[in-house]
Amino acid sequence: MRYLLRLGHSFARLHVRLCHQSVYNSHSKPQTVRVDLGDKKLEISSGKFARFADGSAVVQLGETSVMVTAVSKTKPSPSQFMPLVVDYRQKAAAAGRIPTNYLRRELGTTDNEILTSRLIDRSIRPLFPSGYFYDTQVLCNLLAVDGVNDPAVLAINAASAALALSDIPWNGPIGAVRMGMVDGEMLINPTRSEMSSSSLNLIVAAAPSSQVVMIEASAENVLQQDFCHAVKLGVKHSQQIILAIQQMVRERKVTKRTPIKVFSAPTDMVEHARQFASERIYAVFTDHTHDKISRDEAINKIRLEAEENLKEKFPQAEPFEVIESFNTVSKDVFRSLVLNEYKRCDGRELTSLRNISCDVDLFKPLHGSALFQRGQTQVLSSVTFDSLESSIKADPITTALSGIKDKNFMLHYEFPPYATNEIGKMGGINRRELGHGALAEKALRPVIPKDFPFTIRVTAEVLESNGSSSMASACGGSLALMDAGVPISSPVAGVAVGLISKAVPGKPDEIQDYRLLTDILGIEDYLGDMDFKLAGTNKGITALQADVKIPGLPLRVVMEAIQQATVAKREILGIMNKCIASPRGTRKENGPVVENVRVPVSKRARFVGPGGYNLRRLQAQTGVTISQVDEETFSVFAPTPGAMAEAQEFITDICKDDQEQQLEFGAVYSATITEIRDIGVMVKLYPNMSAVLLHNSQLDHKRIKHPSALGLEVGQQIQVKYFGRDPTDGRMRLSRKVLQSPAATLVKTMSEKQSISMGSSNSHTDSTGL
Repeated sequence: MRYLLRLGHSFARLHVRLCHQSVYNSHSKPQTVRVDLGDKKLEISSGKFARFADGSAVVQLGETSVMVTAVSKTKPSPSQFMPLVVDYRQKAAAAGRIPTNYLRRELGTTDNEILTSRLIDRSIRPLFPSGYFYDTQVLCNLLAVDGVNDPAVLAINAASAALALSDIPWNGPIGAVRMGMVDGEMLINPTRSEMSSSSLNLIVAAAPSSQVVMIEASAENVLQQDFCHAVKLGVKHSQQIILAIQQMVRERKVTKRTPIKVFSAPTDMVEHARQFASERIYAVFTDHTHDKISRDEAINKIRLEAEENLKEKFPQAEPFEVIESFNTVSKDVFRSLVLNEYKRCDGRELTSLRNISCDVDLFKPLHGSALFQRGQTQVLSSVTFDSLESSIKADPITTALSGIKDKNFMLHYEFPPYATNEIGKMGGINRRELGHGALAEKALRPVIPKDFPFTIRVTAEVLESNGSSSMASACGGSLALMDAGVPISSPVAGVAVGLISKAVPGKPDEIQDYRLLTDILGIEDYLGDMDFKLAGTNKGITALQADVKIPGLPLRVVMEAIQQATVAKREILGIMNKCIASPRGTRKENGPVVENVRVPVSKRARFVGPGGYNLRRLQAQTGVTISQVDEETFSVFAPTPGAMAEAQEFITDICKDDQEQQLEFGAVYSATITEIRDIGVMVKLYPNMSAVLLHNSQLDHKRIKHPSALGLEVGQQIQVKYFGRDPTDGRMRLSRKVLQSPAATLVKTMSEKQSISMGSSNSHTDSTGL
């Protein structure tokens, strides 16, 4: 028996090796194609690296090269969705750097890595076949980065090539390009230096026949016509990349695998569920008195009854088939209402907004606050100011790879579970929260003044959610910034547009009919085909993100969605302006204060203190943050005016040194030893001064290793000569050594009870120098 088991395992291992050998042989022939994109050449190659993967491709632009591998299991996953994982990791070696953490290895994931992973995921996910529930992993490996060409767009194209050249079922390929705009001129895949002066950062991914799959954009108030032109141009150039990948697929003669099972509901079960539940579902979706909670409860009640009925009728059916049968009917009824009857489940017209209300200055201690309510989506936004030292510092690897540097404006999005009447884990951050926050931050960043003296943090906490919480965060953040007195150039509003479409029979990538929905509900997002988010000012667009759930959108639909969103955006801005139309003229009284303090070079050592002790004590006791501006100027940030007053009093007390102003250059004084150190002695010329170091080299002409060699003790008075302050570091210069010569004839003593009269007839100075 054991022998038979071992024999079975051996055959299984042999089968796996043969399968891998077959894949290896099919990938063994290297392929390379080049695509002309304006004055740049994009190179796509495959068959040289990672040949055990189902698909592997390398895309190179300039000296930046990205390899992407794709592997999909042949056994279905127990999950009821497409289990796709995209992992983009920044490699320090690719940029010629070593990680700065203590292990000198890549640890964890950065925000930039997560956002880029989402970008790739959103580009390729819509083209997987419906019901393909097989674990699939797409890994992006940076091979080399030249610091000129950004690797993110190359990774999208490499993922497209890897999937297209594999046997994984996928209805690609796609192509992606980045569009920039400098002085009105459109740039294709601009370099990092070109992007630094570009008013547009647009990434567009497209499928064959100029179908748009994904858009991600940030812009500095770009006009609608310029934005639309950039999208069209990006789609046009992406078709060249698609043609190149299709050529590689034809040359390799790729054959896609046939999945063991495609998860879909059986037709007879769907028809039975339709007969049992469609009328009741229709009644719920046409009852406009329902809100999110009551509608969900009503549908779930019908769901439970329908599933019980299906189990009785089809006892052999799998749980997934039962659930999916009801979901199919529910989705069909909902979409039919919109497509055929132009009805939405909350009673609105297709282009109507939900009721909007705004409020600002909710909590007096906050630097700025606002509450934005749109239907049953509610976002509480707050603004916090801090010193420029609190700005986000990009790690060296991120800076080297993507050019992202320090930033003094950030927006953090929070989505607690109670926002949807659920229980969940708190703490940490997930990819969805990070992505939504990044989008709202992009929407607001262009209107923030570049020379603002504080670091700004906007927090957007979703208290209620029924669709489009990211755009509500942009609206609430704009209101909170104006409430805080940030002189933003224009108010910003955002809105989400949805899509319900009908495909041509037998051609899922062609749209026969469609309806665009303004300001979508959560259910319209879930059961719809698109989540098209647009934000901007009355003048132009500042951010756009399009997530598509079908294989592609015709350009005319995208252009219409931009126009419909623009009209809604202006309507929202009109409502917001009734609450607060422009930034407050002054920041709130309890807000932070920044002042510059001038400290003469002669006082700098005393101001800073030994080893920075005085500065640390000042910051700990008053809560201020101090940074040096130039040789004599320090910037003091205080969280409140009260803290600034305390800091000023502290600084005045530290720098108070009236008696030193009476010291005469070249005069000899009596100093008291307060401490004996290995390198010298600490002395005071008068009681209330800070002790200064008299180095061993200035104690005597003889070379000594310790002051005790001269018999010096704490409390002893010695004669020293004063040579003013060092012009470079402000330290007091004293010498006992020069007094060991006959040139020293006059000794001046200073005590707590004795005052100095400078310039009197009995004063004398010695011209001997150090």
